[in-house]
Amino acid sequence: MTTINTTFPADYVERVYAGVLGKIIGVYLGRPIEGWSYDKISAEVGEVDHYINEMREMPLVVTDDDISGTFTFLRALPDHGNSPDLTPEEIGNTWLNYLINERTILWWGGLGNSTEHTAYIRLKEGVPAPASGSMALNGKTIAEQIGAQIFIDGWGMLFPGDPERAVDFARRAGSVSHDGEAIYGAQVIAAMLAQGFVESDLNALLDVAVGLIPANSTITRVIRDVRAWHAEEPNDWRATLSKIQANYGYDNYGGACHMVPNHALIIMSLLYGGDDFRKAQMIVNTSGWDTDCNAANVGAILGVKNGLAGIDESDYDWRGPVADRLYLSTADGGRAISDAVIETYHVVNAARALAGAEALAPKNGARFHFSLPGSVQGFESASAGVDVRNTSADASGGALVIRWTADAGSPILAATPTFTPVEAIGMKGYKMVANPSLYSGQHVSARVVAAESNASAVSAALALTYYGPNDEVLSEVGPAVSLAPGASDELTWQVPDLAGLPVSSIGLQITPDSSAGEVTLDWLTWEGAPSVTFTRPDGEGEQWREAWVDGVNQFQSRWWDSFRISNNIGTGLISQGTADWQDYTATADVALMLASQGGIAARVGGMRRWYALMLCDDGKVRLIKDREKTSVLAEDDFPVELDRYYKMELTVNGNTLTGSIDGKVVLEATDNADPLTAGGVGLVVSDGTISSDAVTVSPVAA
Repeated sequence: MTTINTTFPADYVERVYAGVLGKIIGVYLGRPIEGWSYDKISAEVGEVDHYINEMREMPLVVTDDDISGTFTFLRALPDHGNSPDLTPEEIGNTWLNYLINERTILWWGGLGNSTEHTAYIRLKEGVPAPASGSMALNGKTIAEQIGAQIFIDGWGMLFPGDPERAVDFARRAGSVSHDGEAIYGAQVIAAMLAQGFVESDLNALLDVAVGLIPANSTITRVIRDVRAWHAEEPNDWRATLSKIQANYGYDNYGGACHMVPNHALIIMSLLYGGDDFRKAQMIVNTSGWDTDCNAANVGAILGVKNGLAGIDESDYDWRGPVADRLYLSTADGGRAISDAVIETYHVVNAARALAGAEALAPKNGARFHFSLPGSVQGFESASAGVDVRNTSADASGGALVIRWTADAGSPILAATPTFTPVEAIGMKGYKMVANPSLYSGQHVSARVVAAESNASAVSAALALTYYGPNDEVLSEVGPAVSLAPGASDELTWQVPDLAGLPVSSIGLQITPDSSAGEVTLDWLTWEGAPSVTFTRPDGEGEQWREAWVDGVNQFQSRWWDSFRISNNIGTGLISQGTADWQDYTATADVALMLASQGGIAARVGGMRRWYALMLCDDGKVRLIKDREKTSVLAEDDFPVELDRYYKMELTVNGNTLTGSIDGKVVLEATDNADPLTAGGVGLVVSDGTISSDAVTVSPVAA
């Protein structure tokens, strides 16, 4: 495979991390006032230079299309072999895999109203990208809305110092849903991000970016005008805002959220904010319109251009309240609970793969490694007198230090979410679709170090919380070790049987004496397939059900059976699990109540990435693979009786698949043609309804 010749700056990883942080900070800052006008913001809020989510009674960390789309659509690269020849059609197929109709990632505003929804409908109808987003098919107004710009940051971060390449990939990605001026605006953002790794002067970045789009485009004219207005009134951003409102305001451009007005605000805010992260964020958010989108692009550009120092040197704590946390609401629910460090390394390793370089995996690939300066990867403590931070927020990152005062109380828990946190349950706006990332039977390990300055030994243990049958938060604690001052140890724990209920957090429980002290968490990770049975608990809670990605027309739990799923036309599925699951056996009792086919799936990684053992109404049993298109790996005769429950078992072990029904092997196949290597478990149905009361996952014996 050909590769792209890329020279990575020495601080490339940290600069990508700063760009990711700038992106999510901008979203969390602008989201509470999204769609507001400058006049309304000025009257009700004033200058937006701090988080205002509490004023709007919102959680700070929220699901949002800007974040989910940015870090999900980029998966088109690893999903298609990290090919430099990645096509718009392949990126469009990535949309079809990770989007669930009217549930994940997008604003589902309707055909002809939401550009992305319109493009998704085109894709579902079989119109490939770039035709799916074309002006010829969807019209000029729809094609030139803001979406191409808000999803583009990751593509720019892939190509440090190579804005031409970034512009090319921005066109490929943007054309899935957009056309015309929307593509040019996205290309400007991508070019500035790419060049920002090697150039710190904003005007030089603008010169490079404008030189890569048509000279007669509206976006070129917008940038030229805003730069000229800034030169005339260099100290009065409101004067320039008035000119933007008059010349490029919403009344000049149709649609729900047009690219041109919002692009003008981004350029204005960068020019007037200079290298001051807080000032630029204040300007872009106070100016109104699509605040979270615009603030996210501004934050990403400043993060890449100025690095972490540009965010940390502000007189406001942007990073502390966020704690790196972000949500990716997609059909791959096992990656929904993520953080800025995890997503940074996904971006970095995609870039390295394009360049033919090995992937980076700090601390032997530990999930939580805290290797980036100031990173905490979602770890926090609710205990008074406890401080959780990176061992070095100013120099190089290394580990997580947990400090407590003499009056902190005991025990102390420092933990990070593995599933939807309590404060995010039922949040308004974009729907949260998530699986837990940790399950019963998996092996958790961590390395801990007690400070030499501790007055005495402390007890440390791995601990988790989970949602009980009535959604109450329950806890389990693993075996404890005693750490003398200066001592270190490696903790290991197999997650106990929680009756299939969702694990909501994992962390470290410390039991100190009455003196102050500290313990360092060097890394924490887990591995292996789970040993778990999913069924409806005896309670009134809903989180057991919310832990399933719901990709069907109806997922009902009102009947005696735990899982009654219906998909009226075509194929749908519900799924649970993560890409940690590789070799395992999935078992379920399945009945076709009335369906063309139905069964159990394994290695599920979205709506269009799975294997399944399927009972079919044409008298066949089939092993089916879906990897953007379906293929039959094996089949045999098997007359199916409606309403009869069959014990279906699908084992995936390496490239070998084995399907059994009622204890008898019925099909075997080997998939050596671009096989699926990992993913969760699911129930699949086509054109009707199937029923099951329990789904079990167990590891394949070594």
